[in-house]
Amino acid sequence: MTTAPTGTPADHGFRMPPETAPHERMLMAWPCRRELWGSELAAAWHAYAEVANAVAAFEPVTMVVPDEAAADGARALLAGGVDLVELPIDDSWMRDSGPIFALDTAGRRAGVHFRFNAWGEKFAGWDRDEAAGGVLAELYGDVAFEAPIVLEGGSILVDERGHLVTTEQCLLAPNRNPELDRSAIEDALRSYLGVTGVVWLGRGLVDDRDTDGHVDGIATFNDAGQLLLQSRPPGDPDHETMAENRERAIAAGLDVVTFPPLAYGEVADTRVPNAYLNLALCNGGVIVPLAGGSSADEDEEALEHLAAAFPGREVVGVPGLVIAYGGGGPHCITQQVPTRVGTS
Repeated sequence: MTTAPTGTPADHGFRMPPETAPHERMLMAWPCRRELWGSELAAAWHAYAEVANAVAAFEPVTMVVPDEAAADGARALLAGGVDLVELPIDDSWMRDSGPIFALDTAGRRAGVHFRFNAWGEKFAGWDRDEAAGGVLAELYGDVAFEAPIVLEGGSILVDERGHLVTTEQCLLAPNRNPELDRSAIEDALRSYLGVTGVVWLGRGLVDDRDTDGHVDGIATFNDAGQLLLQSRPPGDPDHETMAENRERAIAAGLDVVTFPPLAYGEVADTRVPNAYLNLALCNGGVIVPLAGGSSADEDEEALEHLAAAFPGREVVGVPGLVIAYGGGGPHCITQQVPTRVGTS
């Protein structure tokens, strides 16, 4: 680890690669916020372990645990391909509080540490998560940069051409960066992630109760650079919003593939959406949340769509509803560390 150079990542030729690019490993964090999970905390441990073990079949996984007791519990559930790192944390959504990594053509990897405020201060206590993101940026980056804006990794997607896709609902929300307008946010994204352009969708799912419309609940890029985008039938509360998102993406020049499957389930008397596109891409694999139970038909339809969209990858289903109860899916709880250019 070396001291960050003066300037921004883009100034030094760093650019965030797409998630479809090769990974060195995947980062995760162990569930620990009892006021979030309540009676489902033990179930969350098992659900996270299912995701970690599925990813570990394709690439190494590093699981951050808050203390020795958590490490003992995690080790009992995790496969041998999962390493543990002990760091103080508040929560377990590595996509959002963890660093984002960028690469340059010289074979270096930068850890970019954005500010984090628990999705617009929705949960009390986020300083340990924010600090852990900086530690991980330094641990896995050859250089590390401190970004001056609040940004959660689940609010953005990038493709190989340098397009970044996000939603106005989230990035323009006053609870993130109230002092910045659209143009200033775009400038920050270009400077700290090296993207060439920003595609603004409108809103996320109506039932996304915590993230203010994170894009990873409604979209993902495949290896061909196509944007798989959630669609909903007429009469559905999300129909008009998803149709508008599609129009915006096409107008921006993206190759859009509509994705109709979406399921719902109940956990602890709470109705939660199982967003199949909130999936984790790993080397050769696609880890997909499944709703199970009465949603077997929707699960099967989603797996068929994803197998067609990712023909070169193995599509693996994992239980999704407990993680959805917490507020997300496999994408929300993982953060890839891309392989340095010129290495394997």
